[in-house]
Amino acid sequence: MKKTLLTIAFLLSLFTVRAQSQNDTISNPFEKKNDVKLNLYFTTLGLFEATYERNINGKSSMGITGLYAFSKKNDEDTNFLISPFYRRYFGKKYASGFFVEGFATFGSTDGKQLTDMNGNITLNEGPDVLDLSLGLSFGCKWVTKSGIIFEVLVGMGGNLFNADKTDHDVINRRAISIGYRF
Repeated sequence: MKKTLLTIAFLLSLFTVRAQSQNDTISNPFEKKNDVKLNLYFTTLGLFEATYERNINGKSSMGITGLYAFSKKNDEDTNFLISPFYRRYFGKKYASGFFVEGFATFGSTDGKQLTDMNGNITLNEGPDVLDLSLGLSFGCKWVTKSGIIFEVLVGMGGNLFNADKTDHDVINRRAISIGYRF
């Protein structure tokens, strides 16, 4: 008798768990969790910046941005930047609208260009400088029904350790991006 009751209880618990998981997927069928984006603004300047963002819920997300300088013409000093971030959305739609972002940036610069108080640029053949910065950004994201993303972002942060070795004590974060939500 005990084995029969345990078997029935076990089977009922399996059906309950399955019903709960089906209800979760039915309630949010169009709320996809992953965004990938390409910064078109930096691409025109000879820099490649791509972003992956994971939506935690309708109001917040976490992600990472990677930047690589493939052309030294427009940005002589930057080698690469890696920026993890956390966003808080204030729009009515799922993970879109106006947002505020906190970010950290780990990056490498050459330290070749130094600018003095008068704006004169001098070349310095020093070693690559690695640094960490913290900052805030704000922007707006629009998502179409087909999953196409348009995003505008502006932000600023400050280097924490090596600001005296180069003139790069401020990190500017800006983007005009296009992407896809899946």
